[in-house]
Amino acid sequence: MPTLALDAAALEKLVSAAVAAPSIHNSQPWRFRLQPDTSTLEVRADRSRAVPAADPRGQALHISVGAAVLNLRVAARHLGWAPDVRLLPDPAEPDLLAAVRLDTAAPAPAPGAESLYEAIWRRHSIRTPFTDVPVPTAVLDELTDAARSEDAELHLPDHTETARLLHLTAEAERRNTTDEAQRTESRSWIRTGEVPPYGIPAGALGPQDAAGRLPMRDFSAIHATEHKAPALFEHEPRIAVLTTRRDAPEDWLRAGLALEHVLLAATVHGVRASLLHQAMEWSYLRWEARDPHDRPGHVQILIRLGYGPEGAPTPRLAPGEVLDRD
Repeated sequence: MPTLALDAAALEKLVSAAVAAPSIHNSQPWRFRLQPDTSTLEVRADRSRAVPAADPRGQALHISVGAAVLNLRVAARHLGWAPDVRLLPDPAEPDLLAAVRLDTAAPAPAPGAESLYEAIWRRHSIRTPFTDVPVPTAVLDELTDAARSEDAELHLPDHTETARLLHLTAEAERRNTTDEAQRTESRSWIRTGEVPPYGIPAGALGPQDAAGRLPMRDFSAIHATEHKAPALFEHEPRIAVLTTRRDAPEDWLRAGLALEHVLLAATVHGVRASLLHQAMEWSYLRWEARDPHDRPGHVQILIRLGYGPEGAPTPRLAPGEVLDRD
C-alpha cells in the first residue's frame, strides 16, 4: 500500500472539495480542524453563518455539513485513503458534527470514486428551466441506490403526489414571502457589487415559472423591480423526495451525505438539480409532505431533477478561511 502524507497540499485539496458542497443560501456553515496526532480532520458547525428564521432547529445546517462531509470522503478516496467517518463523535461537543480519520491507505480504488470526485467541481444548483426530456429510469435507479448507500431513501412520486408536494412548496413560498423575518433573512443572503465568498450573487438568481407550476424560491421577495422576467419551466417536473427513518441531528447529517451523493451521481450522468427546501421551513408543511401510505420516514428535502444548462458556480470560502490551525 502507498504511504500517504496528510500534508498542507493534501489538506487544501480535501477542504477545497468539502466547501464545494451545497448549503442553504450558500451559507457554508462549516469549519475544519486537523488533529495531527490521530490524522483526523474534524468538521464543525459554524453557527455564525446559520439561518435561524428558515432553519430554527438547525436541520438545514446539519444537511449542509453532511454534504461537505460526503465531498471530503470522496476526495479522501481520490487521494488514496480509506477514510473512517464518524458522525457526532463526542456528545460533549455538539458542534463537532463529524470526524474523518485519514490514517489508512485504501487497498484499491473505490468503484466510481474518480467520476464522483470529478463531479464535485461540476455540480451546481440550477435555478432556471429544464427541458422536457425525462430522466431515464436507469439513472433514477442509480440515484435511489446512492441515497440508500447513505442510510436514506429517495422516493420518486407519481404525477398526483408531485402536484401535491409542489402545492405545499408553493404555500411555503407564499409564507416565506409574507413573513417579515423569513423575507428579511432571505434577502440578506443576496450579494451585489463586490461579492463576498458566500451567499448568492444577484446574477445567479433565477426567474419565476410563468405558468405557476414550479414555486422557485424568490430571494427578491416582494421587490418586483428586482425580478427576472418569468420563464416557462418544464411541463412535468421530476421531483425526488429524500427521507430518513428518524429525525435527529445524526439523521440530518446522513440526509446531507445522501443528498450530495445523489447530486454527484446525477452530475456524472449530466442530470441537473435544484433544491426545494421551502416546505421544510414550516413544521406543519414538512409534516404534510410525508406520505404515510407510500413513504414512511421523515422528509428532509425535495430535489428537482432534469436536463438543462450547467449553471453558474456560486462563490466559496477559501480553505484557509474555514480551516482552524493550532
